[in-house]
Amino acid sequence: MAAAAKRPKKQKIRNNEYYDTQALFDDLYAKSKRKFIFKDLMQYITSRENILLAYRNIKKNRGSKTKGVNQSTILSVAGENPEALISYVRNRLDWFTPHPVRRVEIPKPNGGIRPLGIPTIEDRLIQQCILQVLEPICEAKFYAHSYGFRPNRGTRDAIARANFLTSRNNFQYVVDIDIKGFFDHVNHAKLLKQIWTLGIRDKNLLCILSKMLKAEIAGEGVPTRGVPQGGLLSPLLSNIVLNELDWWIASQWETFQPKRHYSSHSYEYKMLRETSQLKEVFIVRYADDFKLFCKKRSDADKLFQAVQMWLRERLSLEISQEKSKVVNLKKHYSEFLGIKMKLWHKGNKWVIKSHMRDKAVEKAKSTLKDKVKKLQKSPTPKSVNEFNAAVLGLHNYFNMATNVYLDFDRIAFEVNKSLKCRLKNVLSKNIIKSKAYQKFYGSYTGKLYAVRGRVLFPIVSVKNCPPRNFSQDICSYTPEGRKKIHSFLQAIDRKILYSLMENPVGNTSVEYNDNRISLYVGQQGRCYVTGELLRLDEMEVHHKKSQQDGGGDLYENLVWVTTDVHRLVHATDRATIECYLKRLNGIKIDFLRLNQLRKLVGNCEIDSYK
Repeated sequence: MAAAAKRPKKQKIRNNEYYDTQALFDDLYAKSKRKFIFKDLMQYITSRENILLAYRNIKKNRGSKTKGVNQSTILSVAGENPEALISYVRNRLDWFTPHPVRRVEIPKPNGGIRPLGIPTIEDRLIQQCILQVLEPICEAKFYAHSYGFRPNRGTRDAIARANFLTSRNNFQYVVDIDIKGFFDHVNHAKLLKQIWTLGIRDKNLLCILSKMLKAEIAGEGVPTRGVPQGGLLSPLLSNIVLNELDWWIASQWETFQPKRHYSSHSYEYKMLRETSQLKEVFIVRYADDFKLFCKKRSDADKLFQAVQMWLRERLSLEISQEKSKVVNLKKHYSEFLGIKMKLWHKGNKWVIKSHMRDKAVEKAKSTLKDKVKKLQKSPTPKSVNEFNAAVLGLHNYFNMATNVYLDFDRIAFEVNKSLKCRLKNVLSKNIIKSKAYQKFYGSYTGKLYAVRGRVLFPIVSVKNCPPRNFSQDICSYTPEGRKKIHSFLQAIDRKILYSLMENPVGNTSVEYNDNRISLYVGQQGRCYVTGELLRLDEMEVHHKKSQQDGGGDLYENLVWVTTDVHRLVHATDRATIECYLKRLNGIKIDFLRLNQLRKLVGNCEIDSYK
């Protein structure tokens, strides 16, 4: 069985701690909760810590090596001196003019085209600087049950909420709304007003955001509408646009404030049902994909018309009449985020039944058959790993569907036919079960296939893993919220960590200085060779492969060692070696590691001197 999807990654919170910015972001979040008006955010955006943090956050991003119109990637930035990078960002923001955006068209499953706008890496760095400061402010103002492009939330949370409303609360009518070309039709003027309404009133920042929205698309000209898909700020801006819709829907029932105070929400809702004409409705939104849940058909029909009018009049957005409809879940399926759901009668109650949507099943078949074709052409360990990664990825995403095993039975039936036909010459009876197989599918007892001994993950071995309702206490910008997702750095000296951040090594790259911080944490503040706690005045970074020999500033090429160990690694004279061994007398030395480092720099093993 594939493992269940884990709760959100905590690396970004780690990064905030590395660069000592978490307290600032917490403060922005708290002020936003109190409806504070922010008029001078540029000081935080252009701060040294925020700029270096932005570099760190985007350097591991898959898109960081995608070229913009100037052909630059993150590798172009990595070689810059930290102070030069900081100065560059500040100067750009003083008189900001965005670089042209490169247009890339991605084919959609339905045969259409999704246009992406790829900013230059320099503009992406600036967008990340802005995003880091805006996100905590916006998170304090966003509706609780929007789940797309927000920290700590994902598709499983949205599906869990939909399941809860339908099966536990009997909301059998769903209003499916599909906004026609949402990202391409966002009104710029309206978006800037919405940002202003959130309390973000730094005019310099708003001017920069306006210029970003109107950045020239290479070969097409300057856009008058829309939020470019591909920019780092676009997901946040799209949530700002639809946040107004979230709260408008919530005000119809969920957050409606009656004149009389009631002791509990359940009793309040009971009295509202009996004494008011309000429409009982809840919204669940993931990006521009959202659903309204109602108990009455009449309410659903009225809301369908009302939302259509509201989107047109307030946001200048149109809905797709072909894809938008009211669905009775007791009779028909409703699709959401690759899942189709329906209510089924079981005993004396109605329960949710969900499958992969039909298009998702067909896409999964196509993906795995393509992997099989690649295995046929190249039956290598790499191709096996790619097939296994595809299977595991499909299992981990779709295991939130209650009847997912039936869907993968269908997929396996067709894919296995292709597999046996195309791979008959390379399939082997001797099977080597990898550690990954043992971890994810160790309990599987069915038939296995192997390519030249390497096991293929079984397509049918998937088990439903019901998604849990999202805990609203989870938050990256409160100490209490972080405790639920993250343990703070404890095993290291924070004074040393912050000293490394505040005092970069001169005439070296931003990549080198950033990796120094990661490495210190990764080694838990201890010497790579002796395991002793490092002291600020007696610690040095060693390049395993020297820069003269082609060794770079990558994380894998660096280690923290004590000063004495560092000199011992490079020592060639017998007397010098013996001197430093005496200085380290009484300290346990890992000679295996020490000699590995010495060999990499061209020195002989120390054992030869004994």
